[in-house]
Amino acid sequence: MKSLLKFSAIFAVILFSAAACGESTEVVESGTYAGTIAEVNESETEIYVDLESGERIELYFTESTTLMEDGEEVPFSEIQVDDRVEVTVERVGQRLDPERVVLLNN
Repeated sequence: MKSLLKFSAIFAVILFSAAACGESTEVVESGTYAGTIAEVNESETEIYVDLESGERIELYFTESTTLMEDGEEVPFSEIQVDDRVEVTVERVGQRLDPERVVLLNN
């Protein structure tokens, strides 16, 4: 019983440490940035973008976010990891709201 408790405690510490090791994101100033899609979470309409400046930003699409490709609006499902993008964001406190995301010719 004692060894099971010890094992459980060690497992919990390892699990917590692994979860905390995820790559952190930055909050940048409002503006337009170029970068590459690093991760797509379709169920949350969320993307992570690695900016050319080296930061990684996290963007949750809102009702007012427009996603464009070749001058036309496209659905969120068009976004793929490694796509080059230009994002226009508005900083709201410690959150970034994507106003416009443009898929660039890759």
